[in-house]
Amino acid sequence: MARPRRRLPIKSVAAIAALLLWTATACWHAFKPLPAGTHVHGPAVAVDTASLHFLTDVTSANFIGERSAQAGIHAATLELVANAKDFLLLDYFLFNSQPGPLGELRYEGGVRPVASELGKALLALRAEQPQLPILVIVDPINSYYRRSRLPPELDALARGGIDVVMTRLDPLRDSNPVYSTSWRLLMGWWLKATNRGRWPNPLNDAGPTLSFGALSRIPHFKANHRKVALTGDGAGSLVGIISSGNPHDASSAHSNVALQLDGEALRPLLRSELAIARMSGWQPRAANAALASLAQPAAGAQSPPPSPGDSTATVLTEGAIRTALLEVLGSAGNGDAIDIAQFYLSDRLVIAALLEAARRGASVRVVLDPNKDAFGFEKSGIPNREVGSELIAASDGAIHLRWYRTHGEQFHSKLASIRRGDRLWLLLGSANFTRRNLGDYNLEADVAIDTPANGQLAADVATWFEALWSNRPGAQEFTADAELYAEPSQARYWLYRFQEASGLSTF
Repeated sequence: MARPRRRLPIKSVAAIAALLLWTATACWHAFKPLPAGTHVHGPAVAVDTASLHFLTDVTSANFIGERSAQAGIHAATLELVANAKDFLLLDYFLFNSQPGPLGELRYEGGVRPVASELGKALLALRAEQPQLPILVIVDPINSYYRRSRLPPELDALARGGIDVVMTRLDPLRDSNPVYSTSWRLLMGWWLKATNRGRWPNPLNDAGPTLSFGALSRIPHFKANHRKVALTGDGAGSLVGIISSGNPHDASSAHSNVALQLDGEALRPLLRSELAIARMSGWQPRAANAALASLAQPAAGAQSPPPSPGDSTATVLTEGAIRTALLEVLGSAGNGDAIDIAQFYLSDRLVIAALLEAARRGASVRVVLDPNKDAFGFEKSGIPNREVGSELIAASDGAIHLRWYRTHGEQFHSKLASIRRGDRLWLLLGSANFTRRNLGDYNLEADVAIDTPANGQLAADVATWFEALWSNRPGAQEFTADAELYAEPSQARYWLYRFQEASGLSTF
């Protein structure tokens, strides 16, 4: 007589089904197709070297503690807005006067009202050119993830006849699948991010209370992290600024870098930005209806033919940034010089590439933010202190590192400079060198420049980096020795590795 088959208890079947559903949901949203306009690797387009302008914001202190700041990016952005022709498109992660989590600003000397200054410049442009297409794209963090609610600066723009688009983040891949998958299955399908709530605001203690639906969207850690300003030159070509800085009052003391350039190299970025706007539900006003046509090159708008001494510019977004960076690092060796300046450095592929380049004989110098300051809060130092210690130890001291001395603000720059023979390859923009920023999760925008090493752009970048590295001029103390924030703890190192791999972190 056959023995009856044992059946799994209903609870076990339900548990297995739930696990399979969770796993399938997590895999889909971590690897689903990327939306249009992302992972852009534009062509290398010849540009006039004289049109490339390296812009910096630098905040430092001298040896007796007096702070000074030099800001060039915001001024250049205001000038670009004032001289806009054909159209104007801005895309910023942060565009507001919000003071940060503590509800107040705690920088010596205060901050600059950059958000209202840019807002006034945009409204003045709208009054001067009523028919000019103007589009502003921002991340929903500016509204504290509330539905259909804009901060005052952006609300004034919308009421003034300017298209303001809040980026829709759901189509992006999940970088924090542990949280995001559970949220999708348990809360996301019914929990709404309403405009009214009663929960404390973790992003601004002086800001409005939030609904639980809005609060629940914060730990996804998704973002449109781009910092882009684009316009036309009146002759069918483009002018743009690609930056690491935001028009955000609480960030106005941060140290940042940017590049201003013009030409057809920017056309793929314009197409990308319009795709992001359409993904986010953008329905242009009548004045902006023709903006989409500008994504295609105008008749007669051609780049100059390349020549051996030319510079080239390549627009890179999201994961294409990592691909290009790893390719150049992978070819660096004896006699080459690599300079890195980063707010966050944690991507394992980039770290491995830097170590391999140092083993092949390349000179590698790294300036990092110590990850201790965040709008009044003191941070733990993860991941940079752990990564900095790893780079030095794993390279047997071949990689040299210094820490930027912050005083409440952040060293927010994102730059890689690689000199090979008579050429300089420069990468800068919005992307930190982290899994989230380089792995096709956040929206990011960078530009790569290949230029003569004896040219003005290369000289400007070298002068900036040498000043930080060597504390020149002598009255300023930009950076400190690696020992100041060395972190040899293995427990903290493996905590960083877990956070980087899992996405359970803000970096």
